[in-house]
Amino acid sequence: MDGVKIIEIKKSVFECNDKDADALRQELKAKGVFLLNLMSSPGSGKTSTLIRTINLIKDRLRLAVMEADIDSDVDAVKIKAATGVESIQLHTGGMCHLDAEMTRQGLDGLNLQALDLAILENVGNLVCPAEFDTGSCRNAMILSVPEGDDKPLKYPLMFSICDLVLINKIDVLSCFDFDLERCKQNILSRNPNARILPISAKTGEGVDAFAQWLIDEVRQWKAV
Repeated sequence: MDGVKIIEIKKSVFECNDKDADALRQELKAKGVFLLNLMSSPGSGKTSTLIRTINLIKDRLRLAVMEADIDSDVDAVKIKAATGVESIQLHTGGMCHLDAEMTRQGLDGLNLQALDLAILENVGNLVCPAEFDTGSCRNAMILSVPEGDDKPLKYPLMFSICDLVLINKIDVLSCFDFDLERCKQNILSRNPNARILPISAKTGEGVDAFAQWLIDEVRQWKAV
């Protein structure tokens, strides 16, 4: 039997998106707007964490939120009602991620001249969102205790691209077989440079550290 033909791909299939993302970052830099891409699996507590965080920083930073989902406007309505900040809903039309062009379309719906910070709450998924550069200045993700401490080993790309990992729902640590220190080591094995913050969106524990991280990152972005 003849051998099959093997074709080595020399260019990334994401090359076009990567160029769009770099261009978007440069545009945001020129406008002084910091874009945070927040990712996680469904039910990890992204929206609850954002509500807590936004209420801590909304008097110090001008911000808005883009909520990305396949359908519904539940999260956008919840964010606006609980914080009072501008929140718009992005429908992906069935796609499980946002790319740079889709993010740009969302940003076009915001008044960027009036913002220091735009937060993108990406579609709940530990796979697809990690594969597409949105043009963000920083990537952050949330891992919740009920998901298990082995997720960094199972979804390496997600953890390797994130500047910050929030370990949420630490208020229920005693209810689950979750080893916090083992989880931290698993994260660092994928990304030695990741900052790790244990938090509870329910009680507020640790959320102030996330809020301060955001403030510091925005100020550094605008200063350089």
